[in-house]
Amino acid sequence: MITRRAFTAALSLTGFAALAGFSPLRLIPDAIAQGAADVAKPQSLPDMALGPANATVTVTEYASMTCPHCAAFTEKVFPKIKSEFIDSGKIRFVFREFPLDIKAAAGSMLARCIAKDDAPKFFAVIDLLFKQQNDWVTKNTTETLIRIGNQAGLTQAQVEECLKDQALLDKIAADQKYAADVLKVQSTPTFFINGVKVEGAMAPQFFDLAIDYELKHPRGQ
Repeated sequence: MITRRAFTAALSLTGFAALAGFSPLRLIPDAIAQGAADVAKPQSLPDMALGPANATVTVTEYASMTCPHCAAFTEKVFPKIKSEFIDSGKIRFVFREFPLDIKAAAGSMLARCIAKDDAPKFFAVIDLLFKQQNDWVTKNTTETLIRIGNQAGLTQAQVEECLKDQALLDKIAADQKYAADVLKVQSTPTFFINGVKVEGAMAPQFFDLAIDYELKHPRGQ
């Protein structure tokens, strides 16, 4: 029987990391050490997720809103994952914030304020933020985030209040610390596929193989 360790070791030799447009991919065959349970439980903030809670496969992404590789993944890979695996109910996809700088934290805060508890709306907002990443990261950040907030229905005052919400910022920081200390997340994007840690933006072909394998061999069977 093919084990999860053998599968991940084999994938590390397939050369997916060389595909253009994606950051180097590093598979961590022994990353189950932290345990899927440690990855599964949300900490300070409720999870923003698409797909059934009881799905056989859960993919958890840690991303920074200022990370260009995260933006590329959202634009080039995520739509395929959504149409083939999320919309069909095969997987649950969780997005978690791991801001690498204060601007990324501001983007994450705005997304939370706009979406509140509406996960589909949250994913639509982060998609918009990633698409306009160059504008609000390299130019006047507050002014551009206010414009994006206005597009989503917030007033300027509401956006400014959101970006000054220390309690929200503290929760994002606490979740980031948990990811760094417990799950050993060091860079973005970092993914966990049923507890298996993968660092770097994954190409569609990798997701097809990894998810199909997990559907057939859940929890490393």
